[in-house]
Amino acid sequence: MKIIDAKVIVCSPGRNFVTLKLITDQGIYGLGDATLNGRELAVASYLQDHLLPCLIGRDPFQTEDIWQYFYKGSYWRRGPVTMSAIAAIDVALWDIKAKSLNVPLYQLLGGKSREKVLVYCHANGTDTAHTIEEVQKHVEMGYQAIRIQSGIPGIRSAYGVAGKGERYEPAGRGLLPKVTEWSTEKYLNFLPGLFAEVRKAFGDDLLLLHDAHHRLTPIEAARLGKELEPFKLFWLEDAVTAELQEGFRLIRKHTVTPLAVGEVFNSIYDCQQLITEQLIDYIRMTIVHGGGISPLLKLAHLAELYHVRTGFHGATDLSPVTMGTALHFDLAIHNFGIQEHMPHDETTESVFSHAYYFEDGFMYPGDVAGHGVDIDENLAEKYPYQPAYLPVNRKEDGTLFNW
Repeated sequence: MKIIDAKVIVCSPGRNFVTLKLITDQGIYGLGDATLNGRELAVASYLQDHLLPCLIGRDPFQTEDIWQYFYKGSYWRRGPVTMSAIAAIDVALWDIKAKSLNVPLYQLLGGKSREKVLVYCHANGTDTAHTIEEVQKHVEMGYQAIRIQSGIPGIRSAYGVAGKGERYEPAGRGLLPKVTEWSTEKYLNFLPGLFAEVRKAFGDDLLLLHDAHHRLTPIEAARLGKELEPFKLFWLEDAVTAELQEGFRLIRKHTVTPLAVGEVFNSIYDCQQLITEQLIDYIRMTIVHGGGISPLLKLAHLAELYHVRTGFHGATDLSPVTMGTALHFDLAIHNFGIQEHMPHDETTESVFSHAYYFEDGFMYPGDVAGHGVDIDENLAEKYPYQPAYLPVNRKEDGTLFNW
């Protein structure tokens, strides 16, 4: 079997996605996701101009050698653009391999380690009362784990929160990024009370999560983690920026609230110290931004040795191809923790058909051959790319800050 053609499909059914299609001489094709939110065309160009010409004529079963060829062979390693492009190739190759053998992808990753995949959703409210309404709505939908985000008194905009009745989508259409506002002091003073009210309303059995979105210093994160301990969070996510991995040591000294990080990571070197020193409890690096299935298997096995579990990012800035692939991965590896589930809208799902489904707080990848996700190319053409940016964030005095 040989690869004879490759196509990069850029479309925007509600938001921008970059999809790679690899086609073999036996008529079998595989799909990979190459979406990098706000920088989609950079990855599309990297694939089209630099990687795909090197794929034609290759054996798609040589997943490891092809991955190393594009990682080590380029000399300029890592970075989100490079790793997202390599990931798209790697996932498409695994998809071809599984389809050729007529088995679901999880069978090539070790088979089932569980029967279903625990997922968490997002309950985002404009204030405490609205947040509790949103939690109730998702409990009624069957979710057993819920990420809690709320508007904060005195701050005009808040991460993770849209207007009442609107879907949250951070990537805004237009030529320039939206500017949002932040106050660490108001956030820290408000959050423990929010979780106290949620626990009062729903009891202790519901799994609660929260995302600080890289906006704290280590000592601020230590304070927050300690103050949230009575409410027994499943995790506190992205408490600090992780360029300085040893910053997590300070947080660990002050709180037993579990820590999760990694959605912006793109290689094992971004989290090697965090894992081997047991400074985190969940690693969130995605298959698409981490270089594909091949390196994420190695990462998961390393993490297992240090009691670190996976908790993959799964927001709508990843296409259904990544969600389908992640669910097969989640089903197979032993140290799976939880999977984020932010459902795509109907327009996206009309373009990307998929075998995976949600039921009673869990997701199932389905048992079709491959990762189970396909794209309607004719329909995708009706939704051309539209420029969109993630926001930038400033403190109340105008200082540029982490978004």
